[in-house]
Amino acid sequence: MNIGSMLKIPECLCFLPAIKKMIAMQEYTLKRGYKLDLERIHDCLAESFPAEITNNGEKLVISYGVFKTLTVWIQNKKMAVDTESDTTVKDDKIILETNKRYRDFLYQATGYTAKERLKKAKQSVST
Repeated sequence: MNIGSMLKIPECLCFLPAIKKMIAMQEYTLKRGYKLDLERIHDCLAESFPAEITNNGEKLVISYGVFKTLTVWIQNKKMAVDTESDTTVKDDKIILETNKRYRDFLYQATGYTAKERLKKAKQSVST
């Protein structure tokens, strides 16, 4: 039995020992009435992060604060988000501000608060 199954870590979070880096990709369902549209998600990103947004095919990519890259796309009728952190950033103000902007973005894009998203994630792991 591995530690991931003991801690009930979702399969979308995995550790790759060869590169010693955590890869975090998460899928989010949207609240009823929220349109799963890349343009709307682009607007949510623009409102939350004062950074250049690159449209890389069907993916939106930004770099801001502690995010080396934040990539958003639509997959399996859900909003998929992949983050890569810049581990060289040590300033707590930047870390906290980036985290707040990220939570605000997720709320605007999905319609769910952090507490509601956690509840949904727990439900998806238990099923």
